[in-house]
Amino acid sequence: MNTPKTEMRNPLSMHMDRMNTEDMARLVITANHEAVRAAEDAAPAIARAVDAIADAFENGHRLIYVGAGTSGRLGVIDAAECPPTFGVPYDMVSGIIAGGKERMFRAGENEEDKYENGCQAIKAHGITAGDVVVGISAAGNAAYVVGALEEAQKAGCVTVGLTCNDGTAVLRVADIPILTDTGAEVLTGSTRLKAGTAQKIVLNTLTTCAMAKTGKVYENMMINLSPSNEKLKKRVIRIVTEILQCEEEEAIKRLNDNQWKIRNAVEAAGKETPKC
Repeated sequence: MNTPKTEMRNPLSMHMDRMNTEDMARLVITANHEAVRAAEDAAPAIARAVDAIADAFENGHRLIYVGAGTSGRLGVIDAAECPPTFGVPYDMVSGIIAGGKERMFRAGENEEDKYENGCQAIKAHGITAGDVVVGISAAGNAAYVVGALEEAQKAGCVTVGLTCNDGTAVLRVADIPILTDTGAEVLTGSTRLKAGTAQKIVLNTLTTCAMAKTGKVYENMMINLSPSNEKLKKRVIRIVTEILQCEEEEAIKRLNDNQWKIRNAVEAAGKETPKC
C-alpha cells in the first residue's frame, strides 16, 4: 500500500526532538512556505471554484463546507467569519463538521470513516440544486466527506474537493478538484500543520474572491461591514472617509443619517457602489 505524502516522514525534521528551541521553531514556521507554494500552484482550480461559488451566490444559492477533524473546523471557521466580514446572512455560507458541533472542541477521529453520516448530514442541511459543496480532507479519503460530496451531486450541487494528496477519493469524486501538495509534515502525519495552513489559505481565497465578485467589496474595503463593536465602528468611519474623501465628522454624520450602513451612506453622497 502506497503511503500518502502527508503520512511520510520529513527528512528535515528527523531529529526534531534533539533540536534547540529556536531551530525547532524555525523548522515548524518555515515549513509553511510550502503551504503557500502549494496554494499558489492550485490557483487555476481555485479560480474555477470561485467562479462556481460566485455564480451560486448571484442566483440565490449557498456555499457549504464539509470536513472532519481539523479540515472540518477550518470550514466552520471560514463560514462563521463571512457574515460579519461581508454582511451576508448566516445561512449563505455554512460549515458541517463530522460528529457535529461538539467536534469543534473535542476530537473524534473515527467520525471521518462514516460514509452514511456524511450523506445524512448534507441531506439534513437542506441542500438544493445550485448550491456549492466543498469537501475538505487533508488525506483525501475521508469516507464522511466522500459521502457528503456524492449526496450533494445527486441533489444537483456543484462539488469541490480540497485535499493535499493526489489520486485520492475526494479529488476523483469532485466536479472541481483542488490539490494542495504540501508533502510530509515536520511532525509525521500531523496535518493540522502545513496541510491545514494550505487549506486555510484556499478557504479564505474562495470566500474573499467570491464575495468580491458579487459586490460585497468596494475596491479593497468591506462595504457591508456592520459596526458591532468599537473597533469595527472606527473601521466603518475610516472606510466612509476613504471612499468619500471627507473629514471624520462628515463621515459620522452621513453614517448617523443612514443607520450606520456604509453602502447607504456612500450612495446617499452620490457615489456608486458595487451591485450586491
